[in-house]
Amino acid sequence: MKNFFLFLFAFCFSTVLVAQSKLLESLSMKSELLNTEVKYSIYLPDGYEDSQRYYPVVYLLNGYTGDETSWIEAGNMQRITDQEVNAGNIQEMIIVMPDGDDRLYMNRTDGSYPYEDMFIKELLPFIASEYRVRKGKRYTALSGLSMGGAGSLKLGLKYDKIFGVLAAFSSAVFTEESVTTSEQDAMNGYVSKAMPDMVGLKGEKRLNKSYEEYDVLHLVKTKDPELLKSVKIYFDCGDDDFLTLGNAELHKQLILKQIPHEYRVRDGAHTWPFWRESLPIGLKFISDSFWR
Repeated sequence: MKNFFLFLFAFCFSTVLVAQSKLLESLSMKSELLNTEVKYSIYLPDGYEDSQRYYPVVYLLNGYTGDETSWIEAGNMQRITDQEVNAGNIQEMIIVMPDGDDRLYMNRTDGSYPYEDMFIKELLPFIASEYRVRKGKRYTALSGLSMGGAGSLKLGLKYDKIFGVLAAFSSAVFTEESVTTSEQDAMNGYVSKAMPDMVGLKGEKRLNKSYEEYDVLHLVKTKDPELLKSVKIYFDCGDDDFLTLGNAELHKQLILKQIPHEYRVRDGAHTWPFWRESLPIGLKFISDSFWR
């Protein structure tokens, strides 16, 4: 009987220590720039509602054809994040998951749908006004997969005064050869919502000004290295992923410009099992940056 009560006490005590995060799905923000409602989901750490504490924030971006629920439903992000917090591997943080709407996280090149401007000028201030997020680039991070990985890289490195750290998984980074030789239908489908002036182009004509606005490799090649160095960078890709060459090329260009970064290649393809393994690694990289 004594052992039973000891077990019961230990069980109850351990239960108290387990974080009980809160997940709010498919909320809306009114965007004046886009003239529509922008959906987002948000992860709030244990104790958020009962304290006045401010938390670092991570913007976790979905991939192509995904939305604000993808990381929750397929990525299991709440369980993974809670597990890492409870294990002491990462600190508590707010995680925001906006709907990428297949816009490649950039302004539509004909000027009709400035998604990137909305993200920077409306979404970030909105989150800061509605939730207790810590201010400053040191406590503001980006992460994401595929289209969202490329979006994390591009936004993080372009807006180096806003973001201090990024973790990108299986990013949609393409070599020039892959862009110029891709099948017509595949290229048109991916770029149609963000770069309409690329639809129907073939060969080297695809490497136009619009594509440069999207291309992470172009940004790395042309931006001041000292500014790039101010953002901590982690990215990975599976060895069986069709995007492995583009990510390897990004690794090469960062080395050539002497930009510190962490790059990992693991066994895997362009799949959710790979990204569910990437998430705790990326969150730890981000959390370590918050602590420094």
